[in-house]
Amino acid sequence: MTSDDTRRERSTPPAAAADIPARYSRQVLFEGLGAEGQARLIAARAVLVGCGALGTVQASLLARAGVGTLRIIDRDFVEESNLQRQILFDEQDVRDVLPKAVAAERKLRAVNSLVQVEGVVDDLNPSTIGRLLDGFDLILDATDNFDARFLINDYAVKNGVPWVYGACVGSYGLTFPVLPGETACLRCVFESAPPAGLSPSCDTAGVLGPIVGIIASLQCAEAIKILAGRRQAITRKMQVIDIWEGRQDLIDLPPRDPQCPCCGRGVYEYLQGAAGSDSVRLCGRDSVQINRRDGAKLDLAEVARRLGPLAKVEVNRFLLRADIDAYRLTVFADGRAIIGGTTDASVARSLYARYIGT
Repeated sequence: MTSDDTRRERSTPPAAAADIPARYSRQVLFEGLGAEGQARLIAARAVLVGCGALGTVQASLLARAGVGTLRIIDRDFVEESNLQRQILFDEQDVRDVLPKAVAAERKLRAVNSLVQVEGVVDDLNPSTIGRLLDGFDLILDATDNFDARFLINDYAVKNGVPWVYGACVGSYGLTFPVLPGETACLRCVFESAPPAGLSPSCDTAGVLGPIVGIIASLQCAEAIKILAGRRQAITRKMQVIDIWEGRQDLIDLPPRDPQCPCCGRGVYEYLQGAAGSDSVRLCGRDSVQINRRDGAKLDLAEVARRLGPLAKVEVNRFLLRADIDAYRLTVFADGRAIIGGTTDASVARSLYARYIGT
């Protein structure tokens, strides 16, 4: 059986529409979806990459819509500055230093117990992407950097999985779906990532909560169409919105490029690890994430013991946090670390080597 056959089989809706729970009655009444479309949603599997501003809205909407299985992947933890726009979190999550994926899973299980929600604290990279994304019908982008998006694009195109791109900064945002084999892929639209420091980011321009909600909602609308089998309704254009200027545009996407390295020539540079970085500056944060090249796991209790004489250390079963001089090190058991207090990758790597190990 091919992967396409497996996906179609997995997405086959239950035969009895009468089994659809009453909580979805308002969606069933919508003519574009109906009972058959809702049944498909209940049988569907979606994975969200990122659980920050876009991801929390996406996760809430899809859980409430009844998408049967939701996996939420995020590498970060909840901070006070998140609460302005990341709607699943609260002040207790900040005090508990909870990973975002854990906090989101807890909230969503209380929202809809009929949906299988799985929060995964992990980093999406070439060595983890298969384990994290295999077996899902749709991928939703809630990332904050082009390396991650190009990696998702490589995986999606190679495996024939639809995904929905989204991004916002300041009062401006855009989104469009990528349907492998049908529409332009991300690298047809953006050949390469913008040079670092030459385009606005939430570091320099900030971000308004309402644009996050709008872009994430548009992404979820496309996701529901795809998962419900309503492909004729998919908006195969780029939706661009500026809520401060009051502008909204639909822009034609370019045709698929036969010379595109990804969907045209089948060269998956990001998936193969030939492109991208082992350090990532985090959007909206004076921080850099470091990934271990060797994939080694860490004993957080042992790291806490070593750092205890040098720093104020907090540790729970998910992560360790240590304040050393002007820097804050947040270390995860999978070997990743977020180094706060710098945006210089070389400084972050030096601090990691000094306090965590090479």
